[in-house]
Amino acid sequence: EIDLHTHGIQRSGFEYLKAWLPYVVVAIMLVLTRTVPAIKNWVTSETFTFGWNNILGTGISTKTQPVYLPGFLFLITVCLCYGLFKMKGPQIRQSWRESSSMILGAGSALIFAVPMVQVFINSQSGMMEAMPLVLADGVSALFGSLWPLIAPTIGALGAFIAGSNTISNMMFSLFQFGMAEKIGAIPHVVVALQAVGGAAGNMICVHNVVAASATVGLIGKEGLVIRKTLIPMTIYVIIAGTMGILMA
Repeated sequence: EIDLHTHGIQRSGFEYLKAWLPYVVVAIMLVLTRTVPAIKNWVTSETFTFGWNNILGTGISTKTQPVYLPGFLFLITVCLCYGLFKMKGPQIRQSWRESSSMILGAGSALIFAVPMVQVFINSQSGMMEAMPLVLADGVSALFGSLWPLIAPTIGALGAFIAGSNTISNMMFSLFQFGMAEKIGAIPHVVVALQAVGGAAGNMICVHNVVAASATVGLIGKEGLVIRKTLIPMTIYVIIAGTMGILMA
């Protein structure tokens, strides 16, 4: 342990508050844009909505609301922090360089993963339903009303394979929703179990383990870290699944 006071470094309460302020600002903006109807209606209005109808003649349409996205709120907070912390030009450029290197790593995977997920979700053709719903139809016959117990495990497996809770949710949320409808469970509870399981799966996500191991000097020990982390992850999804059985 390092006692900062013994090294002549002292921090005032204001400095600690200042360090936490960006997180507080992001949290407040997220809450306001999601819970205050007037603000939510404004950021999701047609003014800030961009869409693409009948993409390449497929009959598929999509739209985005960039001002409503959490990432946009992070960018606003970043700009506020430049003034709050009185950052100079070189410091700002350095922050962008470091952030960009991390974003590019994740972005390169998402560029290919997101289209794959969209194909998976929008795979219905003629009289056939989309792949997630076909899967739900088959699996519901196997597990029946016990599915809420299994739902978090699917989320965790998706996060482990895809390397992201977001991609896991994109891939399996429709499947989980369809399962809930098939077995007569509460759909939003089952989808929530998917998200909880995806968060648990991040514990054993390979690139997360590699990054964390590199940070603390455990290069070459990734397999051991995953095996050790698998235990709390398993407990996590079992508890979530048990709660899901009671709630769904």
